[in-house]
Amino acid sequence: SGTDLRQLTAAAALANARTFGGEDYIGFHTMMALSPAYQMSRELSSAQQALPVFKVLYRNTNRIQEFGGPAKEVLHPVKPTALAESQMGGEAIRDAVRKKDTKSAEQTLAAIAQRSPEDAFNSVLLAVQDHSEVHRVVMPYRAWDLLDVVGRQHASTMLRQSVHYCVRAGATPSPATALLTKLLDQHKLLDQKPGTRTADDKWVDQLSQTIFKSSPAQAAEAVAAALAEGFAPAAVGEAISLAANQLILRDHGRTPQMEALGKPTGSIHGDSIGVHACDSANAWRNMARVANARNTYACLILGAHQVAHDRIERGGDFLKWEALPVKWHLDRTKSTDAAVLLREAEEAIRGNLQSHAAAIVHHYGELGHAARPMLDLMLRYAVSEDGALHAEKYYRTASDEFAATRSAFRWRQLVALARVTASEFGRPAPGMAEARELLKV
Repeated sequence: SGTDLRQLTAAAALANARTFGGEDYIGFHTMMALSPAYQMSRELSSAQQALPVFKVLYRNTNRIQEFGGPAKEVLHPVKPTALAESQMGGEAIRDAVRKKDTKSAEQTLAAIAQRSPEDAFNSVLLAVQDHSEVHRVVMPYRAWDLLDVVGRQHASTMLRQSVHYCVRAGATPSPATALLTKLLDQHKLLDQKPGTRTADDKWVDQLSQTIFKSSPAQAAEAVAAALAEGFAPAAVGEAISLAANQLILRDHGRTPQMEALGKPTGSIHGDSIGVHACDSANAWRNMARVANARNTYACLILGAHQVAHDRIERGGDFLKWEALPVKWHLDRTKSTDAAVLLREAEEAIRGNLQSHAAAIVHHYGELGHAARPMLDLMLRYAVSEDGALHAEKYYRTASDEFAATRSAFRWRQLVALARVTASEFGRPAPGMAEARELLKV
């Protein structure tokens, strides 16, 4: 009809925000998938471009109807509160959230959003930082990422979802909140701007290992110290993402006690430790990139804390488990031809052979073959498969981290993506067959 994919994505995002307000599990997962789906569409040929958007649009519309449609909308018009021009407001939002006073928090946010979307975003982050839980962390980043699609005038609507989520998720700050305050003060980070000091490969690798192997408090301290020494936030964020990546490469998969519909024993897609950790690290890293100085520091310190916390608290002996790819699978991967390796990678994915797929992609990267054909292979299945609500988000996380990571380490991201893709294959996304039929692709 002439309506483009950007308009469809924007309409779906605003309908989702108004309906669920960050309060419905499937609803907010769908909101967080909209920007990745739109970005995925831009990597596809013209004939295929609408598929990822239609996929998430189907999920979004279906859930809105299950939720009760417009009659059950969570977000309603809100009147901005009176706010002095010199008053920043972030603390007021955070205090209202802690008191579970949604109305006051929303009114304050509405007033701040009248100043600028940037002020609104930075203010909401103070409440978000009270807890480092994946959905609480990823939601504001995906909302911010969608502003380029829905329009900056809708910043308040998109960020209100985080306010609602934070109120419902819990009012008492976690111990990490006090630790963050201590580290910001101890290292005098609030008195300085983020540094630009260059980090070499060895430094990034060592910081990544420290974050991965340490206690949450030690990981946070290491990052705070690095930032105080003037290292660029981008390098610190790279180390955090690489630490989170290890949780996918080392995971032994779901135990029989953890399996669920669409997530069998041994699988790692969906809400696995590693996928959640990588999505969180990516969100912290990207929020640090666009936030003010205080929040840049806070996001990176809490990002490191969360990776270490997830490794310890969510179970598994990750420090003893060997990271993929393992020698046995590498020894079986003989070809040096790019086309052959792409074909073998697809066969491994379709056979749910997680370790073998990881080894093939590692070998492909070591040979220096072009990344785009391998990304295109992963993209195909990120579109077709359900991924237990995570296929779009994790493809976007892995491809984004691949682009932002230095050459020495970047292929770890696609090795992890290959493993997750092999885990999720065989469970087509609802609505995908209908979308292909409608689009004749």
